Amino acid sequence: MNISKKKVLNILSIIFTIGIIYSSINLIQWRVNVDENKKVKETIQKSIVVNKKKDEFKIDFKTLKEQNPDTIAYLKVNNTKIDYIVVKTKDNSYYLKHNFEKKWNIAGWIFGDYHNRFDGTDDHLVIYGHDTKDGSMFGTLKNVLNKDWYENPDNYQVTLVTEKGNYKYQVFSTYSIEPEDYYINTEFFSVKEFSDFVKTIKSRSIYNYGTEVNENDKILTLSSCIGDGSKRVVLHAKLIKEEK
Repeated sequence: MNISKKKVLNILSIIFTIGIIYSSINLIQWRVNVDENKKVKETIQKSIVVNKKKDEFKIDFKTLKEQNPDTIAYLKVNNTKIDYIVVKTKDNSYYLKHNFEKKWNIAGWIFGDYHNRFDGTDDHLVIYGHDTKDGSMFGTLKNVLNKDWYENPDNYQVTLVTEKGNYKYQVFSTYSIEPEDYYINTEFFSVKEFSDFVKTIKSRSIYNYGTEVNENDKILTLSSCIGDGSKRVVLHAKLIKEEK
């Protein structure tokens, strides 16, 4: 073997070693961040009181807002691990890399679209979260693509609690799609535009939920990356019950 070939092999070996070290560091960092978020969640869960018999949720927003003023809601999706306090800030990027305590964290947190008000007046609410390997955040949102999840009607109800009231939503569409802005649009300039939007997102569903939906309904959308990030998993639901 000549000298030039040895140099190439040495360089490739160094690059390979650096790659392994970099991947290991990222893996360790991810594990540490996920564990940190678990502890954060355990702490703030004390501000959530659940009456399972009555399916009621009481949220201590005063205490939560003292910890993080960006607190806007509580979200629960049946037969998933989605059981989180939701935050919102001035953009849709901050909480991709920060947790509820506003500490840098690659697992991020569950957050609402900054265009939304979350005061009961939004026609279309959008909430985001990361697809994590351990199932935290929106790591189990992809459950809605599974046939066994679809075959249990008890899973069709989504709970959202804000300071303005308690809201129940009925799922009407679930699917995966390449990244786009259409299904997360929050601003509509005519009844027809919103009507077309509702028809489109319903037609995309991989399952028939038997739920009618039209331009008079208020819509909730949950969105997350799936797999390698080349696609999104999406859940759409319509408001069916509101208690203030």
